[in-house]
Amino acid sequence: MADIILQNFIKPEDIEAESFRIIDSEVPKSRLFDGEKWEIVRRMIHTTADFEMIDLVRFHEKAVASGIEALKNGATIVTDTEMAKRGIPVRRLDPLGCEVHCLMNDERVVARAKAEGITRAKAAVDIAVVEIKPDIYVVGNAPTALIRLVEYFDKGEVSPALVVGMPVGFVNAAESKALLMSRNIPYISIEGRKGGSALAASVINALAILAV
Repeated sequence: MADIILQNFIKPEDIEAESFRIIDSEVPKSRLFDGEKWEIVRRMIHTTADFEMIDLVRFHEKAVASGIEALKNGATIVTDTEMAKRGIPVRRLDPLGCEVHCLMNDERVVARAKAEGITRAKAAVDIAVVEIKPDIYVVGNAPTALIRLVEYFDKGEVSPALVVGMPVGFVNAAESKALLMSRNIPYISIEGRKGGSALAASVINALAILAV
């Protein structure tokens, strides 16, 4: 109980630093990723308290450098959920001149999804590709968004600097991520069913810190 009470006197920034220290202390050096990749994976672990991220995360060889460069150049980011958008705080993006959008509640997306009998996530990608032309896509919830994005890539209609593909769930989540990782797109993804908006947002936060 004394240890818990003492936590009340720790500053917020010190709590995060202590969390990272604990993560570093519990991961054998042989399992650490190199340099910038570890900064990303460590923040993913911090977000989920799940050390299995070490085994599940996958990086395209150009993903980290391409993502950082895009952020430094004021990237436009599109997320598949409002939660992911809110998980990337303005204080991270403003110094870089970046902006983040989520179209899931856009009236045109809602209307298109209803008219075509498709998910709003898929309709949002359709509109984003044409109107926003994002540099970075962040998918933490909807496999249909990730699948649609790969379809556009296959047709040569998009060439994003980075795709953070981490939809969570039991229907097409693992399959959509496998599809992404089979393409030569700069991606940061994870194998299997795990994922989520907070996890996907944590990757952008880590990259933004590295970019600054």
